[in-house]
Amino acid sequence: MSLSPINPTRRSLLAAVPAGVAFAALSRSADAHPRTSNAKAATTSNVRYRTQKVGDVDVFYRESGPADAPVILLLHGFPTASHMFRDLIPEMSDRFRVIAPDLPGFGLTKVPPRGSFEYSFDNLAEVIAGFVDAIGLTRYALYVFDYGAPTGLRLALRHPERVTAIITQNGNAYLEGLSKEWGPWQTYWREPTAEHREATRASLSDEAIRFQYEHGAPPDLVSPDGHMLDTFYMHRPGAYDIQLDLILSYRTNVALYPEFQAYFRKHRPPTLAVWGKNDPFFIPAGARAYGRDNPDAEIHLIDAGHFALETHHREIAGLMRDFLDRKLPADLKHGNRR
Repeated sequence: MSLSPINPTRRSLLAAVPAGVAFAALSRSADAHPRTSNAKAATTSNVRYRTQKVGDVDVFYRESGPADAPVILLLHGFPTASHMFRDLIPEMSDRFRVIAPDLPGFGLTKVPPRGSFEYSFDNLAEVIAGFVDAIGLTRYALYVFDYGAPTGLRLALRHPERVTAIITQNGNAYLEGLSKEWGPWQTYWREPTAEHREATRASLSDEAIRFQYEHGAPPDLVSPDGHMLDTFYMHRPGAYDIQLDLILSYRTNVALYPEFQAYFRKHRPPTLAVWGKNDPFFIPAGARAYGRDNPDAEIHLIDAGHFALETHHREIAGLMRDFLDRKLPADLKHGNRR
């Protein structure tokens, strides 16, 4: 079965984005920031870029850290890919095995053409579940952001025994976490007409993608790499229709919110909600709501926007390290095979 084009050529890249910025977007490495310790510096250059076949899907992923260390599975959101974790991975990989796949329809993961593969959140979760099994993960902490939240929480519903902790960074599971900006999407969910589908296309524009990165973030601290690379991916053939399909499918996530919340109440996974409080889409009420179903949840609101890692990756990494040191099971703290 043929796969949709993923790997950008130099000519298509330069046609999609301005010269210079495109190069910066593709060449920025995981060690873009100087490390604060020799241990972290040693692991920074050891990020591995791999592909795992799951059925007809070739899942691209980044991996770093000791093979026998506790695992953190990083799940990105819209409209980005594992590139969003380029600064966080080196901060964590001295003591954790960190794995960040590109979801189907995003980044460098190769998927059969639209029509042969249904772009739904159920299918995204199915592929990531197959990926987790294929690389042999049996226990892992989930870092969920944006689209990664309903994807990862589907995995948690399926195998709650595997989830050692949840770090949710602007990863929503509550109605009160949705801002008024969701209006056009909610209209499309209720009435999936061609007209309402077209109305949601504005969310995919170059301007909208840049807005997601820059709104609510400290001025002059957001690198253009992220939004320029995402814009490039969005201009690939078929990408708009894929994303419009996922916008419609997002209604299935909202329908699952009660099940996600029942999972929090029943299993009480150690939960860290670290939230960019200036996010115009997933508002702070969504972070605070985690404490309603899991009173032990730790909630931190930071002065950042939707893509909080762009400006606060060290602060988030520090919160994660402290949290996981205290909350992971004892056998994992001393190293576990998976």
